[in-house]
Amino acid sequence: MVVTATEFKANFGKYLELIAKEDIFITRNGKTVAKVVNPQISAVDSLRGMLSGISSDIDIDSLREERLLKYENNV
Repeated sequence: MVVTATEFKANFGKYLELIAKEDIFITRNGKTVAKVVNPQISAVDSLRGMLSGISSDIDIDSLREERLLKYENNV
């Protein structure tokens, strides 16, 4: 969800509840200045949700291994 800084400030409580469901991007003068995320949802969980239609055998270990391989190849 994208909201202006003014809107976010005016309705802070409302957006605190929405953070549990989705990330909130805050804009000022048309530019994104912040992203508010739920700390209870890990980045791996978010990626797994985005990738769920691609492969059902993705787990934390395979994501970690792939990331480490990419890192080792770039060093």
